[in-house]
Amino acid sequence: MKVSLFITCMCDMLRSDVGKHTVEILERVGCEVDFPEAQTCCGQPAFNSGYLQESKEAMKQMMRAFKDSEYVVGPSGSCVGMLREYPKVFKGDVEWEEPAKELAAKSYEITQFLVDVLGIEDVGATFRGKVTYHPSCHMTRILGVKEAPQKLLRHVKGIDLVELPLAEDCCGFGGTFAVKNSVISAEMVKEKAQHVAKTRAEYLIGGDMACLMNIGGRMKREGKNIKIVHITEVLNHR
Repeated sequence: MKVSLFITCMCDMLRSDVGKHTVEILERVGCEVDFPEAQTCCGQPAFNSGYLQESKEAMKQMMRAFKDSEYVVGPSGSCVGMLREYPKVFKGDVEWEEPAKELAAKSYEITQFLVDVLGIEDVGATFRGKVTYHPSCHMTRILGVKEAPQKLLRHVKGIDLVELPLAEDCCGFGGTFAVKNSVISAEMVKEKAQHVAKTRAEYLIGGDMACLMNIGGRMKREGKNIKIVHITEVLNHR
């Protein structure tokens, strides 16, 4: 099975190790992975800020970049969720509606791809420590991925997975929301950090790096000692 890696801006610029873990996991389960270098931002920041025409240019480039891909897999529920929205954005566009549908249909978040496409719930990982999992808003509400990460984590040997109180609450990041509504955002992440602290977990795990960095940054400023870990790092740990 051939898979194209969609690295996402956040991972490409700030946490390239997440891309490495994603590739190694996919190769370990038998996938052939390539990296279309023409890929760019999915267009979400501009789209969510109301710059529709500007965001469409980025989206068109993504459709060109992954035109020949069999599957497109990324380590972010938020960014993959944006790819799934392309058909709505280009509805009625004679040139781009079909390419938008094609890309949306073959795009998956990494845990979603492993569980729902490959039927794999145990990737042979081992990770020792007390962890809690934050289900990001875009992954659960836009992409609809809720059970896949939990299924994979429950099969990791040695892990002590504890429930996060009010896990469904937003961390306050929301891309440009954190910039435009900084005061509200700060209060939201403050509350989320309190919930994470109550678990007494050593590690906070999630599937969207932006949310993890937001929560981790808040907890660090409060002097709370917790390590933020993208789920691919856990699933690639042996």
